[in-house]
Amino acid sequence: MSTPLALISHELCPYVQRAAIVLAEKGVRFERRDIDLGNKPDWFLKVSPLGKTPVLLVDGTALFESAVICEYLDDTIAPRLHPQEPLLRAQHRAWIEFGSAMLNAIAAFYNAPDAPALQARTRDLRNRLEQLEQHRHDQAGYFGGSDFSIVDATFGPVFRYFDVFEDIQDFGFFANLNRTMAWRALLKARPSVQMAVAPEYGLRLKQFLIKRGSALSACI
Repeated sequence: MSTPLALISHELCPYVQRAAIVLAEKGVRFERRDIDLGNKPDWFLKVSPLGKTPVLLVDGTALFESAVICEYLDDTIAPRLHPQEPLLRAQHRAWIEFGSAMLNAIAAFYNAPDAPALQARTRDLRNRLEQLEQHRHDQAGYFGGSDFSIVDATFGPVFRYFDVFEDIQDFGFFANLNRTMAWRALLKARPSVQMAVAPEYGLRLKQFLIKRGSALSACI
């Protein structure tokens, strides 16, 4: 592309991280513009009909929703991060949706209003992680093996939450889930995943969690 892309973002948004990881994996030069979602500027509301981040500006044209952004980038810029084989590609897209559902479950966990709700949300997250472990029964490396994919870009931000959760308390999320833990460690070491957030991300996420006034907030 002849002009830089602009990624409209919020510093803690995992969906922004997903898009930023894909851009980095493709070696694309882009400008990142952070906005305050509590005080959305008028220009942002004009380019984001849902009022959410991320938004990718491409030659003045706005694309919103991270899945759409990642698909566009994969269709237009090498290297391809989706598998070439149609059925395998469809399976990857299904697991991307599973990753998005995990983000919803994570939000329910940190917003749980009391101890019983927090325990229920903890069990829910553990069950989802066990599903991942079962899927990876004969796999090693990245989600699809040796090649980094958009599924990996999806789960890098998912796993990053648990770095902060585990610093608060041992919830036992990954106990005996060795294959998932190995995948998590591999993603954590990936430069594109590391660079998708600022160095102070962990501190800012903790501050965000404290302000929720939830059962998890009381543990911090």
